[in-house]
Amino acid sequence: MPTHEVFNQPPPLTGYDVADDPAMLSALRREGAGWAEDAIRELGRLAGSAQAQEQGRQANENPPKLRTHDRFGNRVDEVEFHPAWHELMTVAVRHGLHAAPWRDSRPGAHVARAAGFYVWGAADAGHCCPVSMTYAVVPALRHAPALAARFEPLLAAPEYDFGLRPAEIKRGLLAGMSMTEKQGGSDVRANTTRAVAVQGDGETGGASYLLTGHKWFTSAPMGDLFMVLAQAPGGLSCFLLPRVRPDGTLNGMRLQRLKDKLGNRSNASAEVEYDEALAWLVGEEGRGVRTIIEMVNVTRLDCVLGTATGMRAGVTMAAHHAAHRTAFGRKLADQPLMAGVLADLAIESEATTMAALRLAGATDRAARGDEQEAAFRRLALAATKYWVCKRAPAHAAEALECLGGNGYVEESGMPRLYREAPLASIWEGSGNVAALDALRALTRQPESAEAFFGELDQAAGADRRLDQAVIRLRKELSDPSEARARHLAEAMALALQGALLVRYGDPAVADAFAASRLADDGASAPGWGRAFGTLPSGTDTAAIVRRATPAVPAG
Repeated sequence: MPTHEVFNQPPPLTGYDVADDPAMLSALRREGAGWAEDAIRELGRLAGSAQAQEQGRQANENPPKLRTHDRFGNRVDEVEFHPAWHELMTVAVRHGLHAAPWRDSRPGAHVARAAGFYVWGAADAGHCCPVSMTYAVVPALRHAPALAARFEPLLAAPEYDFGLRPAEIKRGLLAGMSMTEKQGGSDVRANTTRAVAVQGDGETGGASYLLTGHKWFTSAPMGDLFMVLAQAPGGLSCFLLPRVRPDGTLNGMRLQRLKDKLGNRSNASAEVEYDEALAWLVGEEGRGVRTIIEMVNVTRLDCVLGTATGMRAGVTMAAHHAAHRTAFGRKLADQPLMAGVLADLAIESEATTMAALRLAGATDRAARGDEQEAAFRRLALAATKYWVCKRAPAHAAEALECLGGNGYVEESGMPRLYREAPLASIWEGSGNVAALDALRALTRQPESAEAFFGELDQAAGADRRLDQAVIRLRKELSDPSEARARHLAEAMALALQGALLVRYGDPAVADAFAASRLADDGASAPGWGRAFGTLPSGTDTAAIVRRATPAVPAG
């Protein structure tokens, strides 16, 4: 005889469309990629399926393993993954979430890819790393036109072809990045890896070098090609390093260990030794940072997109739980204090999503030669990356708490979301680096500041609180000191989010954002507190929470 029955628990959050996201869909159309909506919806339904969620769980609970040698003692340097990882990767590559937009002439191709990345990342964040690296490598690789002509078609091919084989004979390629060293970290000019020139390789069209050194972090070490920084005779330079040499022998890239990370556990990150590893020069000697920064900046877009994905996933899980859980005689979602928390989380999520897709639109137009959009993106991306990635851990913690003890249990998925949250703020430049980059763009590239404020000015007059925030921001720029870089980056990011919401967002969300994040005149008393869930009185929390609550099929 059973001792209890299960009741007052929400149904499984499966079988829903992750792409049923009004902020994302409206931005997709607005940024010129409405033609991709059906495909994004298809991917959203797949991401919300029980199968995809189970694959994400399996990939994280069975992290990659390093095999340095075979049973005979031969060096193999292989990374083994659970089958679920390969299934996730197959979907991502088949749907063009890697380098495909660079070979797509349709306006909005990068926006469509960004929306797909945002949606599919809900299944698992870890496998998005090699997908992102492969997307980001192309603009840097184009500094070596012959190498780009050789490898770009394979980097963009819709074929996931895992395994250690020469790049030229594979159906599709994945890329990684190898910049940081243990003595330098973000100070990549302190790198000690050395590059020695050898006879030119006419077959690849690039000058050949042999690299020797130690890399502290290598992203996606199971990839086929890597962008690497090393010291050449002419200074710090950028190189393309193949995992397997063209003759079929393993390159001198020795995987020493995989990093035991806080989160992102389905993905491999490695410590690597280069022992006269073959590589080809990309760009000019001595211009390595300027070359690889093209890859870094594109990857920062995915930091913002991945953060938006995590925020949307967190508020979706919290709203779903609250819509079905009863306490003290009422649904949690109907209780004012919980409704305020959920609404605040949803506001943060929507603001981040709109900024991410606006930046994807700027990336798309910049790739097609729009210099003003490129200038806007230079400043807006650095500031936005700083701010939204800083918000992610607090957002994940609050979403987890909405589930109470259930959220603290691994099976809920919330702990994985929480562990993932700090990564984007560290990846491709920690908070200080991103804030300083925003400061440099602001003070050294007047065209970026002009384009950024031109964007804000398009919302002028639509909301008094936003207008005042922009006036304050202009005044604060009179003291662009390094010590205030974080403050300025935050103010710029909030102003951009507010401008986008005021122009395009849901009225209830835009009003609540302006009242809580922008108002500074006492008109919105009691104002916005330091924790989520302290929105000003009068906020239409019910309307905001409805937008965040997923439509899950009954039964």
